[in-house]
Amino acid sequence: MKQLALSSLADLADLNVDTIIDVRSPGEFAEDHLPGAINLPVLDNTERAEVGTMYKRASPFSARKVGGALVARNTAAHLTGPLAEKEGNWQPLVYCWRGGQRSGAFATILDQVGWRVQLLQGGYRSYRRLVVQTLYDAPLPHRLVLLAGGTGTAKTEMLRHLQDAGAQVLDLEGLAQHRGSLFGGTGTGQPAQKLFESRVAAEMGCLDPERLTWVEAESSKIGDRIVPPALWSAMLDAPRVEIDAPLAARAAYLCDAYADLTEDPARLQNQIDQLRPYHAGTQIEVWKTQAEAGDFTALAAGLVEAHYDPRYRKGSLSAATPRQRLALDDLSPATLRAAAARLVRDIT
Repeated sequence: MKQLALSSLADLADLNVDTIIDVRSPGEFAEDHLPGAINLPVLDNTERAEVGTMYKRASPFSARKVGGALVARNTAAHLTGPLAEKEGNWQPLVYCWRGGQRSGAFATILDQVGWRVQLLQGGYRSYRRLVVQTLYDAPLPHRLVLLAGGTGTAKTEMLRHLQDAGAQVLDLEGLAQHRGSLFGGTGTGQPAQKLFESRVAAEMGCLDPERLTWVEAESSKIGDRIVPPALWSAMLDAPRVEIDAPLAARAAYLCDAYADLTEDPARLQNQIDQLRPYHAGTQIEVWKTQAEAGDFTALAAGLVEAHYDPRYRKGSLSAATPRQRLALDDLSPATLRAAAARLVRDIT
């Protein structure tokens, strides 16, 4: 059975395997995993906890005996389930936490079946170490340009138009599954911090460092996810293009972009209540009344003027003089598309 060692994250793009299998528990898998991996746990969350407790309180031998039985049973279920249709030439890569007993036992059985199995040397930990090296330990080689502007200036939409126009972009809000403001939750929840970092590292690995990469100017947190240090440092040093648009255009854009929130009255009211530490009770009640009445345009305009713009002006990424100001009369798709084409042409 072949052991595969990763020397860099770029090695993941050249793997000669058909399927990457993470045999850790579903809880471990949800926290983070190799890009593209599927989860075929040899111990579920409860079983892993029980075996771990037995290892500490009874004996390692008893724990291994019970764990071995569970691994055999669960592996059998995978063989008759998800793996039942795999042909003889199928080549999987298997890993667990550190490349130890869980992946070793699973891979041995698959190897005995006749498949050409590879084991990830060092397991998930070896992969995570490379992510940390990329996003924590060294400066990024990428040349960033920040797309800045207050809430409601269609920065995320502009990123899409920049990409359509041929630019290289990094969509942090998409990777974090959050729109970057108090009202920015998407309803699907956010990935765990480590999984977010894996997504960022994988995305950056696909970007050409010799080309400009456009990134939306964010705070150091996107929802509950923290922008990794190396990327944040690069963002602080990057030049900015600042979008300016009339308040009415921004309010209209927000009403459209946050339609999922305006269609959920209870959720919207709850989000407004979260602003109480920052504003007088009378202001909160005005906003709640507007929301209840369906006057979302007035609500959006009021939030921009009283809440978002003052905080944006104090933010670290808005303090520097922008490289360019992009004044737009409206935020229609046609206007954004034309502006994106100009930016791609003029900024190199």
